[in-house]
Amino acid sequence: MTPEETPLLHGGSAAGGAGTAAAAPGSSPTPLRHLPRLPQNIGHRGYKAAFPENTMAAFRGALAAGPTPRDRRPLDPTLKRCFGLDAKIADCDWAYLRTLQTLQEPRQGMPRLADLLERAGQGREAVWVLLDVKTDDDPELLLPAIARTIAGVSVGGGGGGRGWKERVVVGGWNENYINHARLHLPGYPLAYIGFSLLYARRFLSDDHPDVHFNLLQATLVGPLGARFRREARKRGRRLFVWTVNDEGWMEWCVKKGVDGVITDQVGRYREVRDRFGSSTTGPYGSGGDVVLTRREGQGQGIAWPRKVRLYGKAILLQALAALFSLLFWHRLSTRGGGKGKGKGKGNLAPPAKT
Repeated sequence: MTPEETPLLHGGSAAGGAGTAAAAPGSSPTPLRHLPRLPQNIGHRGYKAAFPENTMAAFRGALAAGPTPRDRRPLDPTLKRCFGLDAKIADCDWAYLRTLQTLQEPRQGMPRLADLLERAGQGREAVWVLLDVKTDDDPELLLPAIARTIAGVSVGGGGGGRGWKERVVVGGWNENYINHARLHLPGYPLAYIGFSLLYARRFLSDDHPDVHFNLLQATLVGPLGARFRREARKRGRRLFVWTVNDEGWMEWCVKKGVDGVITDQVGRYREVRDRFGSSTTGPYGSGGDVVLTRREGQGQGIAWPRKVRLYGKAILLQALAALFSLLFWHRLSTRGGGKGKGKGKGNLAPPAKT
């Protein structure tokens, strides 16, 4: 089994897997097995740099450019960015939505989540899907709909017979959505998506032992980022970073031992990965720097003047993210609350067994 054939989060074989199974709140997650492994190649909205985003052409392009990259599929709330229409998807029926074409060439129609899952489940290669669930819609309606969609698509022969719980990671932007995902998709791997280490730390607690991290890459730069990486590793959590299109930052991700690089430039990151051999000191993915063998004559890293600018920008973004978190702490936990019982509560839990 090659590194690109291993699941995003679940445990693998000694030949190439490294992972942890999702754990229920209050239990201890299975420890990660830190084997030599380069960060996975995760296509951001498919192969966004070459195709209209969130279309089947983009997903097929990502698979072709891979090798076997994973598709990150955001569930966008509106038609504005891709189709140029000022309307919410939730207010339109499928009979209308299926007629739309993207603004970007080559023009494409809108796929449903079921369409993507059918493609992922029927191919010969193993495809892993990282869902980016936005906070614009009611989680009490959105998450059950996602659960019904996943349940309605059978897994074919692709991916070695693994079920959706080993091939779909559900990502949410706040605690409210994470709790709803846990309730409606029990046993599925979860990931907090965000840009603030201050807010991300709440998911390092024992209240969320099943939550991994999908963070803005700049968040993990510098001493605060290094500390978070170490602590996440000690608690058996995975680290994915977005959206990394700069070649220098791609190399940084490889050296820092993150688990996956979410990028618009799937082909470019494949080339960066190809420059490196296996880890020579370890364990890989331990949260610290990893010494890797670089193929002779390939890549020079980031020049010092540019590195100072990039790191300075990253530290500034971290400070702004921390300020944002402090100002909107309550909103981060309640946005998207439903109209019924439990509206806006970040401490949603499954109903007690009787």
